[in-house]
Amino acid sequence: MHALILFDLDGTLVDPAGAITGGISSALRSHGLPVPDDDALQAMVGPPLVHSLTALGGVPAARVQEVMATYRAGYVSTGMAQSRPYPGVARCVEALAAEGAVVAVATQKPEWLAEELLEAQGLRHLFASVHGSPRDEAAAVGGKEPIIRAALEHHGRHADGAVPGRAVMVGDRRHDVEGALANGLSCIGVAWGFAAPGELEDAGASAVVQSAEELLEVLRGGL
Repeated sequence: MHALILFDLDGTLVDPAGAITGGISSALRSHGLPVPDDDALQAMVGPPLVHSLTALGGVPAARVQEVMATYRAGYVSTGMAQSRPYPGVARCVEALAAEGAVVAVATQKPEWLAEELLEAQGLRHLFASVHGSPRDEAAAVGGKEPIIRAALEHHGRHADGAVPGRAVMVGDRRHDVEGALANGLSCIGVAWGFAAPGELEDAGASAVVQSAEELLEVLRGGL
């Protein structure tokens, strides 16, 4: 089995249950800005929101920070409580750790917020470490690649770039796959998240699983 297993957060470990898309819609309305269609809102889950608001939501660059502040305040006050772990995921992580794997989180969510969400959902104790974007989200550049790199370095990546033991990424969007491949890792995609049909396969995922039980079996097999 892999020595180090990195999990994405929203769409992989935790179902935001509309907290993200609904929160974005509410924040845009509160600032008198148009709300994009459902497909665009769904596509915002995963990538850095500070970029998605401009690229997918059409928010003027000068107004992104005020929208972000409104969204984050609502997410902290109510959104985290609406989220729920996906069925079987906690048992999967527990089993992996019990069998000797180091399990960590690598998310584009701000790291402080990822920590709070995991605590609120009773999941934080399952993970050896949590890696995410900086508090200043405008400073987050490079997509998922630097976050995965930071996780690898934290867990002993060698100076020559070699990965200690066997490591793998688990995620639900193409940027999870791309960030993993950029770090020399394979990525297992999960079908219960926010990827469009074929997105994970086209990005180069080594497998796409349909359930937490299937994920556990694939990880046990070392794919």
